[in-house]
Amino acid sequence: MTDVPLRLLRWAVHVTVCGLLAIAVLGVLHEGRLGPAAGGVLLGLLYAAGPALQRRPVTGQVWLGLVTAGWVVLAVAAPPFVWVALPLLFAYLHVLPLWGAMFCVAVLTSAAVIAAAWHAGELTTPLLVGPGVAAVVVTLLALACKALRAEE
Repeated sequence: MTDVPLRLLRWAVHVTVCGLLAIAVLGVLHEGRLGPAAGGVLLGLLYAAGPALQRRPVTGQVWLGLVTAGWVVLAVAAPPFVWVALPLLFAYLHVLPLWGAMFCVAVLTSAAVIAAAWHAGELTTPLLVGPGVAAVVVTLLALACKALRAEE
């Protein structure tokens, strides 16, 4: 019975990643920046390969490292890509053991705050609080999903 909500949440995360990537790619294309746009498309393709690769722990971790590296490059290249980090937090919580996931969530959230502040030219309260709150909510949702899955 809990399988349906978990599938819906998983699809919601995938749609969010694809939506944020599409918005970012279209934004940089509108600015005439083909390099970041192509990078965004490549990141989307790499992300799409994830469900098949996540089934094996080592392969899933390598995939997650590659996705993270791609995100870092794009987050530095163009501001719209910074926000793709938020749904990627689910991937950390899904692929990694809890201790590693919590560490990586903190690092990725911090990197998103730093990248957003760097692009904005200053660190504002919303840029600091927003990603932090989002990371807490994502973490709690992912932990709730794991608990539901364990009950099945």
